[in-house]
Amino acid sequence: MFKILKKEELSPSVYSMDIEAPRVAKKCQAGQFIILRVDEEGERIPLTIANFDREKGIINIVFQVIGASTMALAAKNAGDSIVDFAGPLGQPSEIKKFDGTVVVVGGGIGVAPTFPIARAMKEAGNKVIAIMGAKTKDILIMEKEMSEVTDEILITTDDGSRGIKGFVTYAVQELVNRGEKIAQITAIGPVIMMKSVADATRELGIPTVVSLNPIMVDGTGMCGGCRVTVGDETKFACVDGPEFDGHKVDFPELMSRQRMYRDMEAEEKDHICRIGLGRK
Repeated sequence: MFKILKKEELSPSVYSMDIEAPRVAKKCQAGQFIILRVDEEGERIPLTIANFDREKGIINIVFQVIGASTMALAAKNAGDSIVDFAGPLGQPSEIKKFDGTVVVVGGGIGVAPTFPIARAMKEAGNKVIAIMGAKTKDILIMEKEMSEVTDEILITTDDGSRGIKGFVTYAVQELVNRGEKIAQITAIGPVIMMKSVADATRELGIPTVVSLNPIMVDGTGMCGGCRVTVGDETKFACVDGPEFDGHKVDFPELMSRQRMYRDMEAEEKDHICRIGLGRK
């Protein structure tokens, strides 16, 4: 069992949790993920690591309540435990000193997993700029934390309530327009957002990494549920990723696969809402 040490609601339906997992914290690196189960009846949920403290043995995760399993996780509080917390999984981000500025782009809760990447890139001696996107200012998360590990933050909101009105690609273009020498962009967030960033940077000739979190079961490459097409090859996000060259990812195929179980998930969520969680 893995104890929840802290729980915080960052914005409506978005939660941060500190989990006591010393062995995971000891080995994890920026860009990797964990798979958890809330209880014995729960499904396996892959979540990219948002932060870690090796000395205290703590892993921080950030998640949004979308379906039945995240509803069950959100019902837990500090002092409660979850049954499984496996990791670190996947390949870590490539951290090195680049010839130019490193940009991390986070959309929605995708801001959270860009945090350890930005911190590691900064520690490697890079100039780091964060682009944070949200629909509205009220659901922006982790602005203070990101400001502590980057040289600059650009905020975009769909409704213009904060920062640049529009999408994260607008902020990328603004950096290009002002002559920023961008060596690499790492984009994490909704699939459509990552696709948009990759499309824009392809034309600009900027190397772009995306972090993919498709349907996963075992997290070891055995089930094949997380397969994605990258270039002309089939890759497994859990063992080959989660980070891939965004210019080579087959995003239409990925989006199609992400929709496969949407109806079943909606039915399960509705069922839980009607009868209550019913889990201890």
